[in-house]
Amino acid sequence: MALDTRELFARLIECEAGGEGEFGMAAVATVIMNRATATEGEFSRVGNGGDVRAVITQPGQFTCMRESIGGSYNPQNVYNMTPTDIHYQIVDWAMAGGRLVGIDNSLFFFNPYSSRCPTYFPTRVGVIHNRIGDHCFYIPTSYYADT
Repeated sequence: MALDTRELFARLIECEAGGEGEFGMAAVATVIMNRATATEGEFSRVGNGGDVRAVITQPGQFTCMRESIGGSYNPQNVYNMTPTDIHYQIVDWAMAGGRLVGIDNSLFFFNPYSSRCPTYFPTRVGVIHNRIGDHCFYIPTSYYADT
């Protein structure tokens, strides 16, 4: 199924943060746009000055972009999502330059399935910055620039 960037982004927002409310979805959209416009490290090379699609489809970044995990079908993938107006509104806002205050320059997020966010993103390229709903958001450390 060929999806344009806006549709793919809306489906990813629904899949990754649909249960986190508008702030949670806007936070995830902010991270994606931060990656697309990063000026150093891995995401600078991938985003190439604003290529949102390249950031979304970068291998190994988003569970929702994988149709299988560990050899089993992943029903929670973007191709099974049906975005609504709110998902498109958040995508349009983010692509027009909107960023959620409190996420700042965060490049990483994940749900630790715990009430506590680990201090560092698993590879120490990010340090905890904020939590919104079930997601922990991480700003880059000095290690990130070398990625």
